[in-house]
Amino acid sequence: MSSDTTRPTWRIRPYRDEDWDAAARIHDSARLDELRDSVGVEAFLPLSETAESEGFHDGSGWVAQDAAAGEGAPVAGFVVLEEDEVTWLYVDPARYGQGAGAALLRHAVAQGGPRIETTVLAGNDRALELYLREGFTVVETRTGKLEGNERFAATGHIMELHKHP
Repeated sequence: MSSDTTRPTWRIRPYRDEDWDAAARIHDSARLDELRDSVGVEAFLPLSETAESEGFHDGSGWVAQDAAAGEGAPVAGFVVLEEDEVTWLYVDPARYGQGAGAALLRHAVAQGGPRIETTVLAGNDRALELYLREGFTVVETRTGKLEGNERFAATGHIMELHKHP
């Protein structure tokens, strides 16, 4: 008998073109959560409209799947690392709190250089707490245009992790 409090073991594998639909669905639902407490949902644009301009395919990407469900398990989240910057990290809202985000972040960090950077929108406490738990620190807070939808102002925390040799 399984318990509802048991966390899945995550299998992290490289992103493939056939993951696009899952990534777009995850981004679009989780992005609304991200914006709700930061810039506002009025700033939402779907991944299909922003992937090209925001460089979704420019870095190295990975997806998380529940290892117990096998190779065909649904994608639970994804991360993209470009030049030692975590540029995308989204988890299916149905999988929040199950460790997929941490597993993806740890995998991306392991692939990067000695200093990893990311930016978290002010108000996105769930993401901020994840990065802080994983050893990132806020090095600057800056207000400017929201990347991907420059009609909106946003405040972001620039965060860094310095890996120890």
